[in-house]
Amino acid sequence: MPLFEIVFQGQIKAGVAPEQARQRLGQLFQAGDQQLDILFSGRRIVIKQGLDQASADKYRQAIERAGAICLVEPMGGHPAAAGPSSQPAPAAQSAANKVVPRDGYMAAFSDVEAPDFGIAPLGADMQDEYRDFTPLPLDLSALSLAPPGADLDEIKRNEPTVVPNIDHLKMVD
Repeated sequence: MPLFEIVFQGQIKAGVAPEQARQRLGQLFQAGDQQLDILFSGRRIVIKQGLDQASADKYRQAIERAGAICLVEPMGGHPAAAGPSSQPAPAAQSAANKVVPRDGYMAAFSDVEAPDFGIAPLGADMQDEYRDFTPLPLDLSALSLAPPGADLDEIKRNEPTVVPNIDHLKMVD
């Protein structure tokens, strides 16, 4: 069974005031101003994914009743005929082998260059090189170690313990 995702790019229906659509979507998704700013940024935002056709249509209808336009796309790719705003970002067009991010969150990771690390064979030495140890010129002669099992707490003071006078206190039921 094919799965679908709901994509929103900040577009509103003709004849609907932008603030009105923003307010209605905020109520629909229980979103605050910061989340609404992200939704209406114009970037491709995946609102919900992994839906069957009926559920995806319900989401689309609810968003359209709020005055906005969303797309229902099959999961796993961007259809070429989804609309004029489904074209990849300019940065993604510059390099043919770059992956187009699916939403605004993943767009933050589109320019990350990670080396292709392999896995070392079992028992391999992972240390780069061993260097000769050069001791630092520190004078540690004034320091000593406590014998094993010694109490490392504060040194006990020879002050008498003061017991407060509680004769004036009484217990009442």
